[in-house]
Amino acid sequence: MGKRRVMVAAEDVDLSAVKYEQEEIKAPHLTGLIFKLFVRIVEAPILGSFIVSAIKKQNKMTQLLRNTLIPEGPMFKPEFPPQELEAGVVVLDEDGKPEDRVEVALKCLPQYDPASCWNGNSIQSFRYWKIRDYAYAYRSKLATPSLVVEHIISVIDEFSNKKPPQPLLITFNPEDVRSQAAASTKRFEEGNPLSILDGIFVAIKDDIDCCPHPSKGGTTWMHEVRTVKKDAVCVSRLRSCGVIFIGKANMHELGMGTTGNNSNYGTTRNPHAPERYTGGSSSGPAALVACGLCSAALGTDGGGSVRIPSSLCGVVGLKTTYGRTDIGGSLCEDGTVEIIGPIASTVEDVMLVYSAILGTSLADRISLKPSPPSVPNLSLYDSLNTLGSLRLGKYTAWFNDVHSTDISDMCEDVLSLLSKTHGCEMVEIVVPELHEMSTAHLVSIGSEFLNGMNPYCEDGYGAKLSYDSRTSVALFRSFSASDYIAAQCLRRRIMYHHMEIFKKVDVIVTPTTGMTAPIIPPAALKDGETDMWVTGYLMRFVIAGNLLGLPAISVPVGYDKQGLPIGLQLIGRPWGESSILRLASAIEELCAKSKKRPVQYFDVLKS
Repeated sequence: MGKRRVMVAAEDVDLSAVKYEQEEIKAPHLTGLIFKLFVRIVEAPILGSFIVSAIKKQNKMTQLLRNTLIPEGPMFKPEFPPQELEAGVVVLDEDGKPEDRVEVALKCLPQYDPASCWNGNSIQSFRYWKIRDYAYAYRSKLATPSLVVEHIISVIDEFSNKKPPQPLLITFNPEDVRSQAAASTKRFEEGNPLSILDGIFVAIKDDIDCCPHPSKGGTTWMHEVRTVKKDAVCVSRLRSCGVIFIGKANMHELGMGTTGNNSNYGTTRNPHAPERYTGGSSSGPAALVACGLCSAALGTDGGGSVRIPSSLCGVVGLKTTYGRTDIGGSLCEDGTVEIIGPIASTVEDVMLVYSAILGTSLADRISLKPSPPSVPNLSLYDSLNTLGSLRLGKYTAWFNDVHSTDISDMCEDVLSLLSKTHGCEMVEIVVPELHEMSTAHLVSIGSEFLNGMNPYCEDGYGAKLSYDSRTSVALFRSFSASDYIAAQCLRRRIMYHHMEIFKKVDVIVTPTTGMTAPIIPPAALKDGETDMWVTGYLMRFVIAGNLLGLPAISVPVGYDKQGLPIGLQLIGRPWGESSILRLASAIEELCAKSKKRPVQYFDVLKS
């Protein structure tokens, strides 16, 4: 029998006695025939239960969930104390028209001259076209959405025909995209664009509803049992702004993986290094933005799934506060750790898309009592003063627990430059019980996933899942009702720790991931893989955003010695999107000159 552990109350934890423990995940890395055999074994009633139980014990999950007395009561979804409105922001009307919110956000952006950049007067060696560049080109008749769409279609076709397959999109209808582009082109010809987002090309992750496409969630069968009757709420808001949807982007099946591997349709490749993963599960959205085909994309984030691929692909990914965006019309709409968030090549483009899609559901307004949504006013000189007043919390031992010191050194250099340039104060903090947090998250997301999947599994669809999804299901089935309650007790406890930290700092800073883009094992392309060592590094810093519902953003800051992108993560207070957007914008500006053109990049605007 295991020795029983008794936790002291969260408020009585002695932070000076907390010792950081490196998390070492103990599980085999399997691909190919051995992986398929392993899946069959773990699905077997008796032997499978024994193996899963042994893996859980090795990783101290059993001790934590079943042999520990946790004094806190359960928190079944994030609960936040009241928050003060951030300084230097403009409040947005979440009940108003999305295009009106976008117009307000546009006025908050720094001054910018698209004409100068169009004519090649930029000193940067490489830069992505911004949404404002597209709008300028359309209004100046230098390009039209109908012209741009033909460039996009030719590239999408090229990727779809590669061997082995590496599709960016799972569902793509060229005629539908052409029709949307023609309607947008006509609006510009008539001088009546709907918003700055009119004619902007956006991809939608395959677990978010977007008519007329099915939502397969990266599976081969979900569209057979779930029909799409209307747009998801976030998609509907973008459509009213004139956005052109290019299709449903590739993803790790049902979001249950961090690499972006998809053995059903083919694995999307990293535009910076096509032999490497994009990160997941929002693999297609991040790759489409990084290679220049889309200005923005929508992803879902239940365990870093927006931030991880954004970091690995060198783009910006925003995970909003839980409940800030309405996730109705997505496959994860009943979860307590998931959000829908934007991915874009620049912070300002993330800010524009975020302004369009935000708006809390009526049910969440009652239970979460959100602070009013806002965006930072970056157009005022006072913005620099607001920036300088921000206190940044860094847990050094955790910050440095990365696979390569290239990551921690690069992030540290950028933070030093930020402090030197803008006067931000760095504060050393301690984040206790990180292993407890990752365990509580795994049990929470796994239990919620299984709750949604059980009816389909009962109908025989579980056998049609990919092998890595089936491995996850076998683990999730081992969680008991008491495990789930213990995880929710840990959620309340860890929320307390973080709210105490936010009394001392405004933002917590970490690398986004503990490693840069991993190489794709050739054997993993056909049947997938299980590699919890890689998953551990990719998810090392992202969990608080999901278990606790905190806002977080990944912003690219440079590259490792192999030329692979590195992301810095900013974790904010509840409803504190404006602070992390402000900080991300300043970091982006500091790192602008080091931007590299991806190996796979397509200039669809000026080509």
